[in-house]
This record gives sequence, structure tokens and C-alpha cells, in this order.
Amino acid sequence: MSKNKIMIVGAGDFQLPLVKAAAKRGDVILAAPVVADVFKPYIAKEILCDVRDKETILAAAKAEGITAIQTDQTDLPVRTVAYVAEQLGLPGNSYDTACIFSEKNRMRARMEELGLPVLPYKVVSTLEEATAFFRGLNGSMILKPMGTQGSRGVVEVAEEAEIADAFQLAMQFSDDGRIMVEKCAHGIEFVMESCVVNGKVTDLILGDTHYFSKKSLFSAKERIFPSVEDPEITAKVAKLNRAIVEGFGLKQGITHGEYILDDGEPYLLEIAGRGGGVFISSDLIHLRTGFPTEEFLLDLAMFGDAKFTIEETGVFCGYRAFYLPAGEVESVEGVSYTESLPYVHSTQLAHLHTGMQVHESTNKTARTALIVSAKDYEEWQARVAHIREHLHVWVRTADGSLADAIWD
Repeated sequence: MSKNKIMIVGAGDFQLPLVKAAAKRGDVILAAPVVADVFKPYIAKEILCDVRDKETILAAAKAEGITAIQTDQTDLPVRTVAYVAEQLGLPGNSYDTACIFSEKNRMRARMEELGLPVLPYKVVSTLEEATAFFRGLNGSMILKPMGTQGSRGVVEVAEEAEIADAFQLAMQFSDDGRIMVEKCAHGIEFVMESCVVNGKVTDLILGDTHYFSKKSLFSAKERIFPSVEDPEITAKVAKLNRAIVEGFGLKQGITHGEYILDDGEPYLLEIAGRGGGVFISSDLIHLRTGFPTEEFLLDLAMFGDAKFTIEETGVFCGYRAFYLPAGEVESVEGVSYTESLPYVHSTQLAHLHTGMQVHESTNKTARTALIVSAKDYEEWQARVAHIREHLHVWVRTADGSLADAIWD
């Protein structure tokens, strides 16, 4: 019997758990623009290319004779994975469905077709169009480039005088010369993970999102599970999430949805046909429910079906992130101690080192994160505070001063 050949698309920190799991089932063909050494023990071959280059990856998949293709915790490969699976007759979602889950304007258009609530929005290609939309709002506006990830180029404006600069920045990250402008809501934010088998949606975990104070980052400093907000509100979020996933036609996989309250009602910010990044999919779902994410995703990719059980563990968990001031890292303290703590799970701390050059942080890809568990939110906060007392990354800034990691 021929050996399984499993193609994984994407080779960032958060794809490593899936690659490790796939290596136990067969030969792993890893497609990504860069493949770090940490992946090398688990792969049979690497295909170096842009993860959005679906034709190159399809050609490689054919040449290698792959038997399955999958990704997780990253937006950009979702369409490529669906395209290759569809072209080769492998288990997966349709390319059209993948596009709905990865294009913000198509998400909202589909929701309107389904009769689901959406915040006022418009896809624009000129400054004049963006300005006219803003003038019709009673409040601030958010600009979102089309086809980006990691909050790159996302800008909020509260005054008309800010629009020109914001529009120019957002356009730098647009891959088709268009951006989406949308009413900016400022309510409580939630994050929802669910799984789908043969079109049937199952809730996994629903949590809360808390942001860094630096508005321009559009970046969560923590996502915690389960939510500590009003159960009546979280039930509304879960109901809307199920309606969206079913209405968008996802056949199989894991979804990551982000929602915000406006006048007490939840609205979609965005939803992806893959698991949540920053170890939400690989660690936090499992810590809270025992759900075997990687095995589930591989079963779907290989067989088009998967069996699973969900058991509430009672664990409170979340990721906590920090970013660094611009400059050069002069010293790193407390990494070994932090990673030795029994309630600290996966981390990105291994990337930190003296001499590291840090550029100005402008989006959430600049974060460094770690997973922390506890019995409740109060203990979780205390444990994060303990970590902050011992983990320090000192950066020599342009003015010659020393500055530590930024946690809030």
C-alpha cells in the first residue's frame, strides 16, 4: 500500500502542531515561502512559494502525488487548499466557499442574502468614495484592505481630516486596489471557534477579546476562554455564528469567527474557514474541551469525515501577548523560568534573542504570545501578572533609553 503524502500549506509558528501530527501519518510536503529549521525533522519535501500561488502549489501537488491537503491558523492558504483539493478530487471545501470565508466583502454580501445583520459597509477604490461613505456615518469608520491578514493596513478614522492618510496606508496592503470601509463599532468583542463535518456545525469554544491600548495595532493582547460576559449575549453570538457558518456553505473544517456588540446586538467582524491563530486551534480548544484539533483536521483532509467527542474540562485558558518597542534587544530574562511553569503551554519566546532588531509595531504580527491556563479568570490574571514579574525583554531604543516589553 502506498504511503500517505500530506501537503500542508503554511509554515509559520502556528502551523507546526499540524505538521508534527501529519508526520505521524505519512510523508509531509510543506508549501510556504520560507521553511524554518524547526520544521525540517517532520517533512519529506518543501515547496518554496507564495501560499496564495494556487497554480504552482497545484502543480507540485500533482507531481508529488499527494493524498491530502490541509492548513490551519492562517488565512492566506485557505483558498489555495480548497482549490487544490477541488482540482484533485480530494476531500475539502469548494473554492467558492473558501473565497467567501476569506474575502470580507463577500462575507457581508452573503450575509445580506441570508437576511443576517451587517454593519454599514462599502467596497471602495477611491478616496472620494471613502470620504462620501464617512460623511454618511454618525461616528468613526474603519478601513480594511482586501485580501490581507494580520490586521495589516487596518486603520480607524474618527475625523474626516484623517481619511486621506488612512486611505493611502490601507491601499498599500490591498492586493486588488480596493478596500472595504465600514462603520466602526466599539462594543465588547467575542471570538468563536466551531467545527464542521458534512455541513453540520458544532460549537467548540466562545471567548472574549481584549485589546492593547495602542489603537493603531488593532491587535488583541489576550483572548480568554470561556467568555466571562453575560450568557444571554454569548448565546446570541453563538446563534449568529452557526447561522453564518451554515449559510456560507462550509462542508468541513474548523472556523474562527470574531464578533462585536453594537447597541447590544452582535455583528460579524470577520470569519475564517480555519482554526484561530496564536495557538487557539492547537492549544486552547484542546485545553478547554479535549477536542483533538490536528487529528480532526487530518481525518477530514484524508477521509472527508471525522469522529470526535467534546468534554468540558473546566480549564480556564487564553493567550497573553506583548510587543516590543522599536530598537535593538539588549537582554532577555526569564524565558526558561516562564516556560517551566506548569500552567504555561505553547509560546513564541524562543524567537527572542539579544541583538534582535525590532521595527515599529503596526499590526498583530508583531506580537509575541504564550498560552496560560488556570481554574478561573482571577487565577489566570494572577498567573499572567506573575509571568510579567519574571519575563523581561529589554530594548535599547533610538533615544538611547532602555524599554521593556509592552503588555498593555
